[in-house]
Amino acid sequence: MSLQGKHALVTGGSRGIGRAIAERLAHDGATVVLTYARDHAAAEDTVAGIEKKGGTAIALHAPFGSHGDADRLWQAYDEATGRAGVDIVVNNAGIGRSSDLEGLTEDEFDEVFAVNVRAPLFVVRGALPRLRDHGRVVNISSGVSRVAKPDIIAYAATKGALDNLTRNLAVALGPRGITVNSVAPGIIDTDVNAGWLRGNAEAEQWATSISALGRIGQPDDVAAVVAFLASEDGRWVSGGVVDATGASGL
Repeated sequence: MSLQGKHALVTGGSRGIGRAIAERLAHDGATVVLTYARDHAAAEDTVAGIEKKGGTAIALHAPFGSHGDADRLWQAYDEATGRAGVDIVVNNAGIGRSSDLEGLTEDEFDEVFAVNVRAPLFVVRGALPRLRDHGRVVNISSGVSRVAKPDIIAYAATKGALDNLTRNLAVALGPRGITVNSVAPGIIDTDVNAGWLRGNAEAEQWATSISALGRIGQPDDVAAVVAFLASEDGRWVSGGVVDATGASGL
C-alpha cells in the first residue's frame, strides 16, 4: 500500500504501538513526524531505525495534558516540515491505565481525559487548515471500550469517549472526503504491559486464552490495520471502530 508523497503525524510514536505505526507508515512511503512526551532517546532511536531502512522521519517533543499543547505541536510541525501540510493524523499518545473507583482521584480523572480525549480532539481541530482533502484520521482506542473494566474505570471511559468522538468527526469531515476511524487493540506485548505480562507464564497463558486467534498481539498487528485505513484501500471505511483485539473476550 503506497503512501509515497504523503505526510503523516503519529503522536506518541517513540515506543510500542506508536513506534510500530510510525515504522509501518514510513515503510509504505510516508514522511512521518512522530511525537514523544518524555523519552527523547527512544524517539531518536525510532527515527534512526526508520532512516536506516530508507524512510524519512522527524521526532518532535510534544507532551499533552495542558491547554494549548495541540497548537504548540502544530506550530512545531510547520517549522519542522516547512509547512508541508499533512495527509494522515494518528492519535496514539495516551495514558494507558487509571485507578479503580475507590482509588481514583479527581486530578487523575482530569489528567487521563485531558490526554486521551481532549488532546486528540484539538490535534484534529488544529490539523484542519493543514489536512488535505481525502486525508485520514486514525484514533487509537482500546478493546476495553466495549466491556466493563471497573479496575481502570477512567481509562476505559476515555476510550468510549474517543470512539464517540470518532463518529462525530467522521460526519464533520466527511464532506471533504476525510475518513476518521478508531482502531481498538486488545492486549499487546509492549512496555506498557511488560510489568505484568512478560515472563509471567500465568499471565501469558491467560492473555493467549482470551484471544480467538490463540496468541498475544504484537505492535505490528495494530500497525497493519492503521496502514490499511491510511491507504487508498481504506477510502470507504469511516466512522468505525475496527477491532484489533484478535477477537478477544467474545
